Amino acid sequence: MSLTNLGTKQVQEKDRSFVFHPSTHLAKHSRGETPNRIMAGAEGVYIWDTEGRKSLDGFGGLYCVNMGYGCTEIADAIAKQAYELPFAHVYASQGTEPVARLAEAIVEYFGQNMQRVYFGLSGSDANETNIKLVWYYNNILGRPEKKKIISRHRGYHGSGLVTGSLTGLPFFHKFFDLPLSMVRHTTTPHYYRQAHEGETEEAFSKRCADELEALILAEGPDTVAAFIAEPVLGTGGIVPPPKGYWTAIQEVLDKYEILLIADEVVCGFARTGEKFGSHLYGMRPDFVTIAKGVSSAYLPISGSIIGDRVWKVLEEGTEEHGPLGHGWTYSGHTLCAAAALANIQVLKERNILEHVQDVGPYWLSRMKAELEGHPIVGEVRGVGILSAVELMRDPKARVPFEPELQVGARAAAALLENGVIGRAMPHGDILGFAPPLIITREEVDIIVEATAKSVDTTFRALKVEGAL
Repeated sequence: MSLTNLGTKQVQEKDRSFVFHPSTHLAKHSRGETPNRIMAGAEGVYIWDTEGRKSLDGFGGLYCVNMGYGCTEIADAIAKQAYELPFAHVYASQGTEPVARLAEAIVEYFGQNMQRVYFGLSGSDANETNIKLVWYYNNILGRPEKKKIISRHRGYHGSGLVTGSLTGLPFFHKFFDLPLSMVRHTTTPHYYRQAHEGETEEAFSKRCADELEALILAEGPDTVAAFIAEPVLGTGGIVPPPKGYWTAIQEVLDKYEILLIADEVVCGFARTGEKFGSHLYGMRPDFVTIAKGVSSAYLPISGSIIGDRVWKVLEEGTEEHGPLGHGWTYSGHTLCAAAALANIQVLKERNILEHVQDVGPYWLSRMKAELEGHPIVGEVRGVGILSAVELMRDPKARVPFEPELQVGARAAAALLENGVIGRAMPHGDILGFAPPLIITREEVDIIVEATAKSVDTTFRALKVEGAL
């Protein structure tokens, strides 16, 4: 099943000798001490390697292959565009048809008074764009001190300098001199882990909002520019918000004239069972960050969707100060736009939103039925085609396993042995799932059964080792 004439061992040798991998133990990889699977092909929700091992991709790449592998409509659109016009920049008012049509499609798909789309290549660069525009916005309005950005602990917003700072996971800060000084972090809205004894979800949500307000007041409302958050925490553990959370948060933001950046990189384009997570939770963002699902990762493309109150100020700024000095070479890349346009068309023609609304609740109910009550399962949670299983030493007392036991990683390895790819999330012992949105009920059953088996295998191994 190899796509080249090289054998697997030869490719692995080249990979270990020349490729700098993200989020990897570099020395162990170079020495060959970590698994080095070489992927070769895929179809639907399945992916296989050069040795013929086939896996159900329960994480859709990295939450991103929404329309599944082998979508010919997207591939054909890319090929057609490559022959006609592979690239043309969009600087200084130059444009192309695919980019213009894509921006229109995105603005119309989101709705809610959105005005324009600025294109990039990744969620990280889209959030860098957002923060620059927030600062520009406040400078134009004569508020040069209003520049701080509040994110949340365990939020994920990228791996750049500002975006890595916004990311509230220590793994992305360690030895990088991050976070930068203009970023603050507030409460993680994870009811299972963070709620006080006897506290209702609504009361916990109010406490989150109160703690956000206290932070704003401590910093000075005139210095806080924006709040950035995912509708559903992604890399921080796939955590849907507690009841009433976004209503309470929005009230605080409105009170102090703080912009809302909704990071929809994971949640956008039907993943949650609504068009966007913002729609599901009644959020009113000024900026919306998109990537991943906009093209189903067939080509890299991201975007910052700009709301009307910000757009008006940006236009006023250029009237006074001339062209806005921001750009990426590949902003509005023609091929990427063609891929994204085809992806959105497939999303609509195949009624993917309705499919998620059917399969998502079925999946969560099956996961809960199979795993809730297991001796090491603390919480089963999810929304739409997003799900997570959190493993705990004492589920009722919410006592986690010791990090050195690597329980989450071991469960993910067992899951792979059972034919399913899941992700060991970087905060806690959590198995995360975000498969292609085209997944069927029958394929959901495969994930559920493999997960239950893998968790039980991990539990038994811990008991044998005397760790339980």
